[in-house]
Amino acid sequence: MMSTTTPRRKKPATTAVIAISALMAGITAAESAFAQQVAPRSRRASASQGPIVNRVVIEGNKKIESAAFQDQLQARARAPYNQAAVDADVSRILEVYQQSGRGLAQVTPRVVDLPNGTVDVVYTVVEGDKTGVKEIRFVGNNQVSSSRLRGVMLTTETNLLSFLKSTDVYDPARIANDLELIRRYYLKNGYADFRIISSDVSFDANGGGYVITIAVEEGEQYRVGSVSVDPRLPGVDPEALRRGISTSEGSVYNAEAVEKSVQNLTANVARQGNPFALARPVGARDPSTRTINLTYVVEEAPRIYIERINVRGNSRTRDYVIRREFELGEGDAYNQVLIDRAERRLNNLGYFKQVRVSNEPGSSADRVVVNVDVEDQSTGAFSISGGYSTADGFIGEVSVTETNFLGRGQFVRLAGQLGQRAHGVDFSFTEPYFLGYRMSAGIDLYSKFSDQTRYSRYENRMTGGTLRLGLPFTEEFTITARYSLYQQEVTIPNDADQPYNDCSFPIPGVTTPFNCETNGEASLAIKDAQGETITSLAGLTFNYNTLDSTRNPRNGFYGEVKTDFAGLGGDSHYFRVTADARYYREFFEDVIGIARVQGGHIMGFGDNGGEGGDLRIIDQFFMGPSLVRGFAPNGIGPRDISTADSKANALGGTTYFGGSLEVQFPIPVLPRELGLRGAVFADAGTLFGYDGPVTFDGESIDVFDSSKLRSSVGASILWTSPLGPIRFDYAFALTKEEGELLEDGTRVGGDRTQAFRFTGGTRF
Repeated sequence: MMSTTTPRRKKPATTAVIAISALMAGITAAESAFAQQVAPRSRRASASQGPIVNRVVIEGNKKIESAAFQDQLQARARAPYNQAAVDADVSRILEVYQQSGRGLAQVTPRVVDLPNGTVDVVYTVVEGDKTGVKEIRFVGNNQVSSSRLRGVMLTTETNLLSFLKSTDVYDPARIANDLELIRRYYLKNGYADFRIISSDVSFDANGGGYVITIAVEEGEQYRVGSVSVDPRLPGVDPEALRRGISTSEGSVYNAEAVEKSVQNLTANVARQGNPFALARPVGARDPSTRTINLTYVVEEAPRIYIERINVRGNSRTRDYVIRREFELGEGDAYNQVLIDRAERRLNNLGYFKQVRVSNEPGSSADRVVVNVDVEDQSTGAFSISGGYSTADGFIGEVSVTETNFLGRGQFVRLAGQLGQRAHGVDFSFTEPYFLGYRMSAGIDLYSKFSDQTRYSRYENRMTGGTLRLGLPFTEEFTITARYSLYQQEVTIPNDADQPYNDCSFPIPGVTTPFNCETNGEASLAIKDAQGETITSLAGLTFNYNTLDSTRNPRNGFYGEVKTDFAGLGGDSHYFRVTADARYYREFFEDVIGIARVQGGHIMGFGDNGGEGGDLRIIDQFFMGPSLVRGFAPNGIGPRDISTADSKANALGGTTYFGGSLEVQFPIPVLPRELGLRGAVFADAGTLFGYDGPVTFDGESIDVFDSSKLRSSVGASILWTSPLGPIRFDYAFALTKEEGELLEDGTRVGGDRTQAFRFTGGTRF
């Protein structure tokens, strides 16, 4: 009974066990199938395709961020490892470094094994130093030499002086800017059909530098044929508009002059009540005569208004600094010429790496939105300068300059100078848009000491300040109002080394009754000027500038006239006017002619000096190599011949004038990349008209005053070195004032010559 019933009880249990076992087996089979699809995928892939990449890492890169490579790498996380992709990534990383100027960068890949069949791909970078430009080649330039085009570029070739400069380091952004400079150079010099065909940059691993090849198509050089104005607006006088045209018949075609003429015409018509008027040039080429007949068409433009001006990308510069460069605002008539002018002004500020002005449709058909995209750049500079000149000896300067102070567009400079015969400190601040108008206002504070004992027996310290207000009437013409208040302290050294006043104050052990006149005694006029005096002066400066470059001008005119009135309080009472004009003309390729004229006159009034004159000695003009090269500082002009050392007692004069002709040229036997140039010059000028005191407490002086024209010829070497501009002048005086011949056969009052003159300095 028991044996028959027990198996019947166990049968359901056995069935359950079997069912459970089957269920578990099914689950295990399902897990196994699922696991085969998910977890062991890497193991199956490892057997056939290699491990899975866990992550891709770039290490050792400091100059270029890893994010710059991510979109360009073929090896990616969660993808199968592929050696070909890694090799391609190495090449791509090296290419990016080469394009950024680091052609000697090295990239080493490695694979780090991880659990579960995954790996990390690591690219180790050794960036190296920036690589220089080995050579700049030009193809297709038949009219303009390759050396001249290299001179237009900011990028330079590597040479022996590369350790002193950085412009020979390959920089793609600078190359792009250089191409634009080359294009503008050709268009400015008559090549209206010029175009750049290609620019290729390759890295020469053996030579250790980049080779830049620029292919150009010059075309023919054109001159301007006829010039006319076609006003298609009622009430506009064509002859009145012609005064704003900068192009002239017969001159070499100049795209910049055409552009400037378009701006002037558009602005003139707008001021006459035609805000929608637009000027555009129409050029008709005549290949047979190689001329372009220009017609400036002034017509009504579509009536479109500016809905909004968006300023974007300025992380530091204030919005209003950018907006004030636009002569247009929201709600004004849209004018593309004035928009282009604003874009150029923004680029010329130097506050931004790049500026791009674009338009997009507004909320209606007659509305447009102007977008101004900028990228701020560093505008502060800390510099250490040093130099030497035959006049001032060695001198050094430390300065801090900020051209965009606090993002407000203000200029601030603090500098200190220390030298053999001069030292001082000065501070300048300029607000370019005073009270919201396009006029500059600024202040200069200074304290300067100069030792004049090599050429006149005194030392001078000047401490004071100047207020400035500049009013630009046109792009070329500016008037600046000035007010200066400064104190001068004149002292005469009197010690064993410089006994220049020991006739009045004997030096024990040095001065004897027989030597005080012969050991360098200062003039009575200089002694009378000792002490502290205050000058209160107001003046105007008239400036006209059409130079193509302020640093290295080749063509254009620069003129400046200054008028000063001293007598608004203080100790000085005079009216002074000075003028300086220079004209530059490039006659042949890289051969530049310079003509210069200068002059000045000062007239005293009131109780300004002592008996016999109206001017203090320190208020008069002192001239030397700045007027005629070949003469020493204070080497020209009236002198006190009553002293034994008359040549060292210059008294200054009230009138000077002079002129100079100079031709600068490249030195054929030297590579132009060295920056060495030659020059020959001829100078002529004179200084005369002493109007100071001649009698002092019963004693008087004898003044030798001659208006004889001094002249000289000479040669120079100019070096645009990485250390800064350096100039060597050697001049021979053709005519000079020999002085007065005394009864004993000696001459007094003659000029002091100085054949060699050197000026130079550095900033780094």
